[in-house]
This record gives sequence, structure tokens and C-alpha cells, in this order.
Amino acid sequence: MINRRDNPAPTQGSPSHGPRVDSKESEQGTEIETDEHNLPSRAAATHEQIRMEGEKELERDSLALMWSAIAAGLSISASLVTKGILHARLADTPARFFIENLGYTVGFIIVIMARQQLFTENTVTAVLPVMHKPTAKNFAILFRLWGVVLAGNVVGAACASLAFIAMPLFTPEVMQAFQQISQEVMEKTPGEMFVGGVVSGWLIATMVWMLPGAGSAKIWLILLMTYLVAIGNLTHIVVGSVEVLYLVFSGALPWQQFIWPFALPTLAGNIIGGTFIFALISHAQIRNDLSHARKNGKQDRQTTHKAAK
Repeated sequence: MINRRDNPAPTQGSPSHGPRVDSKESEQGTEIETDEHNLPSRAAATHEQIRMEGEKELERDSLALMWSAIAAGLSISASLVTKGILHARLADTPARFFIENLGYTVGFIIVIMARQQLFTENTVTAVLPVMHKPTAKNFAILFRLWGVVLAGNVVGAACASLAFIAMPLFTPEVMQAFQQISQEVMEKTPGEMFVGGVVSGWLIATMVWMLPGAGSAKIWLILLMTYLVAIGNLTHIVVGSVEVLYLVFSGALPWQQFIWPFALPTLAGNIIGGTFIFALISHAQIRNDLSHARKNGKQDRQTTHKAAK
């Protein structure tokens, strides 16, 4: 049963809330239906649950989003730290590649389990409400979220990279491992970074879609999907920012190369993989299910009304 809102909706521009998302539910004063028994399929229930989370994220205050995104940028640096330590400590054998890349998953586990704002998660979660009702206002709110979260992620990544260089946190062997891992990112061409970003964006979006049904296995799901990103040597805009900015701050790379060939192709790939491939296709199939369900429900109500007469 759809729950009614007990409290009036906050007004746009309120100091404690962000802008309101346009949706049928907000117009009717109702909540999004997420009960699987009242929806045409389990996939539809997952879709609506993610859409509800997306609306909440879109309506968050910009300052709260920024601090959460900065925290995520700092936390995701644990991927480079763990991978670098394993790289430096393990013997140079074929098995080292597969073991050290387990370290890549650590940052994602921290960020996602701590509910911090990571850009690639928002390419599917926050997009579903906009696909549900693609108004100019909703697109503006989405771009606001993307801009704030991406900026916060990069600021957090930059702070982490600078701290690794400026503070005596790690041994020279580990620092050398950081350098080597980061250099491997920059060996790719812009086209390779774009294609790698498309695949990693799709994998992260798939993970987000699977999380609501994962239950107590969420950590294992995050580990599996991000491990695929790691061993596939795919590009990710936030983790890659930690690595490439480490090279920039250490003087091994001019800052312009952070923008190109790394950031722009990788960002475009992540957005396309997470939004236009995964989210759009997933939304298309569920929208068809929901439209049929609403049509059948409307016909049932009309039949009941006629019978009552």
C-alpha cells in the first residue's frame, strides 16, 4: 500500500533541504511504491527502491553532498594505499597481480558501506528519477548533484595524494609502488581510457542495481564487482584521480595531463557506461512493466466502478 506523506514537503530553497524533484508521487503527496507484492516484478521493486534513494540524494543540501563527496575522495585513496603496500611487500610472481588487486576493492568497500557520495554510484542512482520524469528542472538538479559530488571527490582525492607525498606515512618501497601503479594508468591512450571507463561504469552500475537484494552479502558483492574493475585494468574517475594526482604532486606529470588524456575520457566513459548503457536499458524494461501494471490497474478500477453502478 502506498504511504501518504505525513509532513508537508519542504519548500525549494529551504536551508535544511535541497530542491524538490519533479515526480508523480511528489505531485500526489505519496511515497514511491517499493513493495514487491504490489509491483509487476522483483526487478520493478529494485528499480523503484533505487529511484527512491535517487530522489533522496537529489534533494540533499549541496553542502552536505560536498562534505560527503570529499570524505569519499579521501576514503577511496585506501584502494591505492592497500594495493601499493601489497605490491611492495609481495614477491614479484604471477600471483602478485591477482593478490595486490584485492587491495583495489578496499576503498570502494569503505565508501559504499559508509554511505559516502561516490560519483560513479550517482550515474545510476540519481539518474533513475530523471528518466522517470525527464523535466528541465530534474536535469538541472541532476547536473547540480553530479557537479558537487565530482568536485568533492576530486578535492578529497587531491588531499589524499598530497598527504601521501608531504607526510612521512609510508616507506620508500611503498612510495615507489604508488609511483609504479600510477604510471600504469597513464600508459593508456585517451581511447583506451574512454573504453575502460565505459566498462567500469557499467560494472559499478550493475553493482548498485544488485545491492538492494544483496542483504548481508553486500561486502562480497562490492569486492567481486570492483575486483573485476581492478584485474581488467579499467579506468575509474575517482580512484584514477588519486593515482594521477599523486604523479602531478610528485612532479612526475604536468597537471594538464590530469585533464587530458586522463580525466575527460574517463569521466565520459564512466557516465556513458553507467547511465546511457545500464541505467537507460534497465529503466526501459521496467518502465514497460510499470506502464502495463498501471494500465491494467486503471482498467480494473473502471470495471469495478461500472459494476458498482
